[in-house]
Amino acid sequence: MSGKGSNSVKVRHYNERFVLDAIRRLKEASKSDLARAANLTPAAVATIVDGLESSGFVKQVGKRFGQRGSPSTLYRLTPERIYSVGIKIGRRALEAVLVDFAGEVRARESHEYRFPDPDLVLRAGNMALANFDKVVAGLGGASLVGLGIASPYFLGGWSEELGFPDDLGNRWDAIDLSTFFATRPKTQVFVENDASSAALAELIQGAGARFRDFMHISIDTFVGGGLVQGGKVHTGPHGNSAALGPLPVSPSSLDSVAAKPARYQSLLHRASIYVLVNHLKSRGIEINRVRELDPLPPGARVPLFEWIDDCASALVEAIIAITSVIDIEAIVLDSILPRPIHHELLARVQTQFNRTSAIGIVAPEIVSGQFGPEASPIGAAMLPFSALLAPDSGVLMIGKDRTMLLDSLSRLASQR
Repeated sequence: MSGKGSNSVKVRHYNERFVLDAIRRLKEASKSDLARAANLTPAAVATIVDGLESSGFVKQVGKRFGQRGSPSTLYRLTPERIYSVGIKIGRRALEAVLVDFAGEVRARESHEYRFPDPDLVLRAGNMALANFDKVVAGLGGASLVGLGIASPYFLGGWSEELGFPDDLGNRWDAIDLSTFFATRPKTQVFVENDASSAALAELIQGAGARFRDFMHISIDTFVGGGLVQGGKVHTGPHGNSAALGPLPVSPSSLDSVAAKPARYQSLLHRASIYVLVNHLKSRGIEINRVRELDPLPPGARVPLFEWIDDCASALVEAIIAITSVIDIEAIVLDSILPRPIHHELLARVQTQFNRTSAIGIVAPEIVSGQFGPEASPIGAAMLPFSALLAPDSGVLMIGKDRTMLLDSLSRLASQR
């Protein structure tokens, strides 16, 4: 902040963000709770909360009894006040969700494809946006504040492993995702890596309630990761932090994985869903989507658990490498697998890690993610809300562009 000034208006808006973020994290809170969480005076918090209530962004939800003095009025975010859309462009499907102000999914759509042809993805995304617009329009007084897009980097890459057209990568490289879908004028669009978006969902709505420093590992078509430190997702100067796919691990023990002379394999080639699909096919079990594993097809159990063992071993190696470099509290493991299979994989990772003697690291807690296949689209939908709510010292600076909070919340409040 050297050489930068601030004024009382900017400070008030910063404090407003802090109070909103605290209400979101605490789920419900009294003015006294918020004063302690935001380190503000009770009078300052009372003014902020009263203003947010009159604008419809927070509401009273009852009183807390049983403490000394008068009962405390409790406040929550008003879920139906504003909405956001999250779209995940996956390698095998587009997933879209409509999320309310409190982070709950109000509507969802899924469109599957053999490969992410841009024209097909565009039609599917625009269809979802049009349908969600109708939902919000029918709610009366609600506003759609933005669109978040989660997409893997190198979306058309690894065509050999996945059987994609050779020119798919070049086609996606020529596309600007921020202007790709048909949105209303002035709609704010945010674009983020799919694995980082999944980590954001977990930070805001899941494990972030317990951990402020963790690595999120996503087992999708390809494995990916998201790094959270100090309660923030860190994407790095190129947006590619925690790209776990290239991380070297020992060779696979699966006979379906082509043997290579290299001493190491990439984690991507061991801890990814496409490896599981190929291993099942090598045993005569043809599936196109992992949901076809619930219930398990005849003969699938043995090769499935062969993959689980191999995948877990690779993940343990990766976890040791991660925690050797970054001091974190937890590993949050999630996947697009049916939840019973996901929990089998999680248990195997926990067991194998506990048997490993990794001297010199502080062992992280290994826990399950909460969102499964919806982690990335939910995280994408959180991107506009984070821009509106997340405390950011940048709003204190005079001379910078007005933040989205100063513009959008004021504009939305005036629409009531």
